[in-house]
Amino acid sequence: MKGDTPEIAAEALKSGRLVLLPTETVYGLAADASSPQAVARIFEAKGRPRFNPLIAHVASALEAEAIAIFDNRARAMAEAFWPGPLTIVAPVRDTGRVCDLARAGLDTVAVRVPGHSRARAVISAFGGAVVAPSANRSGRPSPTTFDDAMEETGHAAGAAVDGGPCAVGVESTVVSVLGGEVALLRPGSVTRDEIEAVVGELAPEVGEGHRSPGRMALHYAPDAPVRINAERENEGEILLGFGPDKGDPRWSLSPTGDLREAAANLFRMLREADRTRPAGIAISPVPAEGLGEAINDRLRRAAGFVG
Repeated sequence: MKGDTPEIAAEALKSGRLVLLPTETVYGLAADASSPQAVARIFEAKGRPRFNPLIAHVASALEAEAIAIFDNRARAMAEAFWPGPLTIVAPVRDTGRVCDLARAGLDTVAVRVPGHSRARAVISAFGGAVVAPSANRSGRPSPTTFDDAMEETGHAAGAAVDGGPCAVGVESTVVSVLGGEVALLRPGSVTRDEIEAVVGELAPEVGEGHRSPGRMALHYAPDAPVRINAERENEGEILLGFGPDKGDPRWSLSPTGDLREAAANLFRMLREADRTRPAGIAISPVPAEGLGEAINDRLRRAAGFVG
């Protein structure tokens, strides 16, 4: 593989530099979560609004509980889905481990144990929590390959770890566990039904969306305008199809209508379509059930709608 070893990346983190970090969801731009100076470098590299909190990535559930206060429901979700693409927002236990800037000044913290073995190797070698928002410039499609991550923010990284193409392709599911009911703040590849099988029915997200990353109205957007739920392309557009006989097969998110394939292809194909400088990018309807809830959330934001 290209790029640096986990040990070199860990040394870069210890010196306050940024690292391109592979995860199973998307590539992240990582920094020492405890260092306001290092976290500020992420915001500078991404052009990211300061009010958007970051996720603290740790190597184990035990380390997560050193940062956040978990109840039995949070522990049950951690046991069921970690390592993996689920982020838990809980009251912060130790504000020194994840600095105020990384938490956007909130009294809560978002934590997860990534499923990618090379991400955990970097974090373990570093010996603390790292924040690792997607390695794109703010608002653009998240990178799901090493080359795309390098193109976006590689100039700002002191080290870069190649983990191959991301298996999941959309950012983690985010849930909050704040004393009341468990709420879904951002859909992802761990689906609503899978979470409800562990903790029971999820509450509506009521005024807690600011505690989750990736909640801006215009997010994940290419330069070309995005039109969703399109049955066909207009003149000058590229159609990203879903399902059989939906446009040019070369631009299909999934010719067979497989939601996991579509999620894995989504950001990469948005980027590839955008590089052709089309008049617009049209996207076929994607069913909203299961993983389709997360895909449609990202598509609505790419098109400029609040999902």
